[in-house]
Order: sequence, then structure tokens, then C-alpha cells
Amino acid sequence: MKIIYLLFLLFIVSCSQSGRRMPNSSNEEKRVIQHSNSSERIWNGKTVVKMNKKNGVYEVPIEINASKMFFIFDTGASDITISLTEAIFLYKQGTLTDDDFLGTQQFQIADGSISEGTIINLKTVKIGNKTLSNVQASIVHNMDAPLLFGQSALAQFGKVTIDYNKGEITFE
Repeated sequence: MKIIYLLFLLFIVSCSQSGRRMPNSSNEEKRVIQHSNSSERIWNGKTVVKMNKKNGVYEVPIEINASKMFFIFDTGASDITISLTEAIFLYKQGTLTDDDFLGTQQFQIADGSISEGTIINLKTVKIGNKTLSNVQASIVHNMDAPLLFGQSALAQFGKVTIDYNKGEITFE
């Protein structure tokens, strides 16, 4: 039953790009790669990633199971959270499988309301040159929910420093 909801939506919803995934065409991909290379650097074993301020929040480029997406850097989120749109996309790509679905849980969102989400395992989460394996994440049962980079990944880095003046995050 854990995948029935996704399969149902997979058949009735066309999973177009949400605008949060990075483009795939060759010209656009070259631009993203060039931007990506200039937005991260390694210094004394530390990875520095450029944040992009958009609509009052900071976004960072993240690779989830080898798919590039932009996530809101959210130290208040307990998990990485993705929308149903991205979950369907990953499932269609074969990078999210039935074995990755771990169950459901209730969670409290920023406005105080309680929602149900599906708990999944992300095989890889990459930011800059740092790759984490088997990170717990939540699927929000909403097609337009924001992508949040939360504590289920951040806590694994140990030390994370944010420089708002430079718009950079340093992972040690």
C-alpha cells in the first residue's frame, strides 16, 4: 500500500519538470554545470557551496539519487522533504524503488498543522563534493510542496557554517 498512492498519481498526473529540478537539455546542462562549478569550491578539506537567495529563502543545488534539484536550506526542517512531484519523477527514473519506501509518519508543518507523509530512504544525497548514503527523507503528499534540505542530512556533516554576507555554506 505504501506505493499505491504514488502509482495512482503516476498514471493520472503528467510529471513535468517542477522548475526545481535542473534542466536536462545539452545547452542548458552546460550552463548548469558551469554555474555549478563556480558555485562550489574545496578549501582545506572543506566544501563551500554558494546559496542562491530566491523569494526570501536560500536555495542550494543538491543531487538526490543522481538527480539534480534545488532545495531550500532549512535548518528547522527535521528531514529532507520532497513533494509528490519529485517522488514520482525519481520513481519513474528508477532511482526510487519499492524497497526505499519505509512507511508513513505524522509531522507538523511550519503553520502548526499536522500532515501525513511517506518516509523514504534516499540512496545518495550529494552537496558539493560531499556524498551521504542512506538518508531518511519525507514525501509530502502535495504536488507543489517545497523541497527542504533539513536535519536528516545536515546533522551528518558535523560542522556547517553559514556566511550570509557571502551567500555561502561551508561543510566540514
